[in-house]
Amino acid sequence: MHRRSFVVGSAAVAVLGQEGWTRSGRQAWAQEAYPTRAITIINPFPPGGAADVVARPLAAVLEPALKQPVVIETKAGAAGQVGAQFAASAKPDGYTLLVHIVSISGFAEVDKLYGRPVKFTRDDFIPLARLIADPMVLLVNDQQPYKDLSQLVADVRRRPNELIYSSSGLHGALHLPTALFLRAAGLQMKHLPTNGGGPALTALIGNNAQMACSAIAAAMGQIRAGKVRALACLGAQRATALPEVPTMKEQGYDVEFYLWVGTFAPKGTPEPIVVRLREEIGKAAAAEEFRQAMKNIGQDVAYLDQAEFKAFWDADAKRVEDAVRQIGKV
Repeated sequence: MHRRSFVVGSAAVAVLGQEGWTRSGRQAWAQEAYPTRAITIINPFPPGGAADVVARPLAAVLEPALKQPVVIETKAGAAGQVGAQFAASAKPDGYTLLVHIVSISGFAEVDKLYGRPVKFTRDDFIPLARLIADPMVLLVNDQQPYKDLSQLVADVRRRPNELIYSSSGLHGALHLPTALFLRAAGLQMKHLPTNGGGPALTALIGNNAQMACSAIAAAMGQIRAGKVRALACLGAQRATALPEVPTMKEQGYDVEFYLWVGTFAPKGTPEPIVVRLREEIGKAAAAEEFRQAMKNIGQDVAYLDQAEFKAFWDADAKRVEDAVRQIGKV
């Protein structure tokens, strides 16, 4: 018997009595007992990125429901890999969770690409729920003269490797779509990798970079403030929050890339705890407080429960892994 199962079972026998200890009794006891202390959600990116702006309002709604503090702990680095590795190796007891984005799907493929030992795979996580899923947008800062994508493309062609784009790190969620676009357009730009979407956007606003791809959720405040300008949407259709921005495909480039945010538990987390977390995250995603917080950043909630999220993640991971292989070593 697995040690964690033995511990849970032994404690429950003392509470309920051995004769009445059934499978449903085990689940009822586990759900009743959890949580008894603070829950930590690992944010693997610096503040200001998509994971951060989604996780914080989620935690605020979860706290009263779980009757325990829900703390966001930032563990940034390596385009989100550091925090993901920390969560993958955490004790699977429901007290350490992970919020992550589309880039979680490509880390194992990146390790293989560079001949490195694979640090973790998707199998090291239990998907709990997807919260948002939107196409990314290609941005330039307000100091640039480009009013549409064709003007940007023409200038980059005139000045190869002079203009700079920022990203959340090599083969990260902001690097992959940008590299795919540059390849499709036959362009050459310098790359400024940072350690997250927030710093990448800061580099763009400060003109340390002239172009970047971003999640709508992370960039909407700066778009509304006029600090950055959206030139293309990377979805199959125009984004609801930015209906005036044409897609890449409308402008002749077959590039499509989405940024989603989901929650995860480490592999081995007991099923009753997973069920409780799924239920509470589902309620939180439907709560008016969370939906209004998303609306404030121009973001629609795109909730998927565990089974639907897993099916989505399986399919999306194939696209991300293919993008990593297409881009290759950089």
